[in-house]
Amino acid sequence: MTRYFEDFQVGDTFDLGRTSATQEEIIAFARQFDPQPFHTDPERAKESFFGGLVASGWHTISLFMRLLVDRLIR
Repeated sequence: MTRYFEDFQVGDTFDLGRTSATQEEIIAFARQFDPQPFHTDPERAKESFFGGLVASGWHTISLFMRLLVDRLIR
């Protein structure tokens, strides 16, 4: 069921489910869209602020968008 802006009320909450990304998916996405070493190189990522490989924020929001479309908008 398609929902529009006016269908939502302040305070509404929705369970969109869960998703995940493998290390290979994180690296592939980052190589194309956000090629920083803490997203693309597990060894160099160990030396970063994060202490290991992390998904790009752009990757994270794209995963959220997929959940949103699949479970709420369609």
